[in-house]
Formats: sequence, C-alpha cells, structure tokens
Amino acid sequence: MTASIRGGDPMRRDTLRMAASAAYNAQKAAGRPLNDDEMLGVLSREVKQRHESVEAYRRAGREELAAREEAELAVLREFLPPTLDEAELREMVHAAIEESGATSARDLGRVMSLLAPRTRGRADGRAVSAMVAQELARLDIGTHQVIHERPEEAR
Repeated sequence: MTASIRGGDPMRRDTLRMAASAAYNAQKAAGRPLNDDEMLGVLSREVKQRHESVEAYRRAGREELAAREEAELAVLREFLPPTLDEAELREMVHAAIEESGATSARDLGRVMSLLAPRTRGRADGRAVSAMVAQELARLDIGTHQVIHERPEEAR
C-alpha cells in the first residue's frame, strides 16, 4: 500500500491515503491494531460509501464526480478479495441454511450469523440478507404446501 501511495498517480495516492486514514481512525477507536477481518470491514465500508456516492452523483447528473468515485472504487477493490457471483453466493446460502437447520423466515438471524463472516468483504450484506430471506421464504412456502397437501392425501 505504501508503494502505491508513493507512486505517480495522484488519484490513486489520494484514495489510498483516505483508506489509510479510515483504517487509522478505526484502529484508534478500537484502541488496538486491527486484525485482517476488521481491516476488510474498513475497506468494505469505504467501497460501500463510494457506491452510494456514485449513485447520488448520477441522480444529480454529476457524471464527472461519479466517474471519479468509480475510479476510487476500482483502486479500493484491488485490496479486497474477489466478490462472489450470484451462483457462488446462492450455493453458500443453501449450505448455511442446511448447516443451521433453518426451516422458516424466523431463522434469518441464525443463517446470517453463519454467512456474515464468510461473505465479509466479498458480498454486500443487504444482498446476502435478501437472498437468505428469499430462500427461507421458499422453504416456508414449501413447508406450508406440504402441510396442506397431507390432509388431502389421507382422505
């Protein structure tokens, strides 16, 4: 990271300095050095902040500022693990549902507690939560259908 800061590109240098400052502030708030997971969390927050800025600038018609935020986003992503595609994420969601024994939407918290550490820095938490809720709703609907079908079969 230090070598990148000392490199020639001012936009890259400034982006990395902002990220280093965010990490320093998080470390100071924690009162101790950050571990790898915490550092990923800091970088993920910076990425999320850039995403939100891009959307806000686009809504306001400020394409030049949106482009700058996207360039900063690209720099920050270099330091994060590769993001999960939808198929990989869905596979992880299914595995976590099975592992937790979840059977309904009420088990969302239990599934998310398993998935959050596994997807940190690799997928947006809201997207993960939405997919878990969708899969649990599908399970819940399937359970209700089975319950309603059984009395008819007994007749």
